[in-house]
Amino acid sequence: MVHRPKLLLVGINPGLKSSAEGHHFAGNGNPFWRLLHAARLVRAPLTYHEDRKLAVEGIALTNLCPRPTRSAAELVPAEIAAGRRTLARKIARLEPRVVCFVGLSLYQDYFRLPKSGGPGAKPETVAGARVFVVPNPSGLNASFPGFASKLVWFEALREFVEAAQ
Repeated sequence: MVHRPKLLLVGINPGLKSSAEGHHFAGNGNPFWRLLHAARLVRAPLTYHEDRKLAVEGIALTNLCPRPTRSAAELVPAEIAAGRRTLARKIARLEPRVVCFVGLSLYQDYFRLPKSGGPGAKPETVAGARVFVVPNPSGLNASFPGFASKLVWFEALREFVEAAQ
């Protein structure tokens, strides 16, 4: 992790491919890395094999829960509660300017909110960090089908991070 990142990206937990590869958002079919570059959050295109290069851009990446699963729905409430506590401590230690939850349900679970609303800037803060939500980049995300519908929110994240500096 980087010291005092400008942005901390938070996923729910590693998928089976990410766990097997040992890298975040692994798999050539996952548009996460292309979205980061297209939104100009990173200067050069990166692949999941290069996830450690995010530190150069002032970006850190973590998960709420460490256990890999085929689906985040396999996580049990105790794991989410433990992950919530661990993530809060990590955020307090790293002091990022912005925490971005990658997925609306992750944000709602972290703050124990009802299932409503959409991506974007949020009123909550964590250890002084401002909060933003982008859609889950998975191709299975029916609420945001296609690259362009997700890119809008990654571009809004870049603008939010720039304004928070």
